[in-house]
Amino acid sequence: MPSLNADLSQFAVAHTGEACWQASPSPTVWRKRVYLDGPAEAGRVTSVVRYDAGSRFPAHDHPGGEEILVLDGVFSDEQGDYPAGHFLLNPEGFRHAPFSDAGCTLLVKLRQYPDSVPVHHDTAALDWEPGRVDGVHVKMLYASPDGGVIKRLVRVDAGTGIPSHDHPGGEEVFLIEGDARDERGVYGPGCWARYPAGASHRVTSQGGALLYVQTGGFGANGQAGR
Repeated sequence: MPSLNADLSQFAVAHTGEACWQASPSPTVWRKRVYLDGPAEAGRVTSVVRYDAGSRFPAHDHPGGEEILVLDGVFSDEQGDYPAGHFLLNPEGFRHAPFSDAGCTLLVKLRQYPDSVPVHHDTAALDWEPGRVDGVHVKMLYASPDGGVIKRLVRVDAGTGIPSHDHPGGEEVFLIEGDARDERGVYGPGCWARYPAGASHRVTSQGGALLYVQTGGFGANGQAGR
């Protein structure tokens, strides 16, 4: 598979709800890739991944780390069970044999976590904190030691408008539920978008939205994770 949305200097969008599931190395695990930079099975990649009920994936390493947000169902490995809403950052050297008895859907980012500290949140147990704009609420998931990369869940109330703002280090957004729009388009559930460093936009949501958001890490150095 050729590289996909690999030029970090360009805006990129993928409406995964309209895309077909593609095979993975496991016959019961499926994926919809939105970003790939490098070899098909060894590059930096961001995907929506579906495990069928009863799926098993062989034990494997994660060079460059792994990031998982469980969107629905229950994801499992030797460390435990992770229902919808769990967020995981597994650093370099992590190895596991994941599975799902009930089936699940995940947002997965590979080879994009350079830090050495594992992170695990049950986001349902985190409190919503006020954002910088009325009608916006956030749950902090991760901040890099230098503050250059921040990952959050963001809830936008219905009818909220977020004034035009800049993203010096770029921004990545995955719309979990609801609706959003800006100058570049209209986005529904399952939509992924990446804004290059220096981009600005104004965001509105008519019915409200829940989003995964990463700010920073998409600069000219070509490293999607930092």
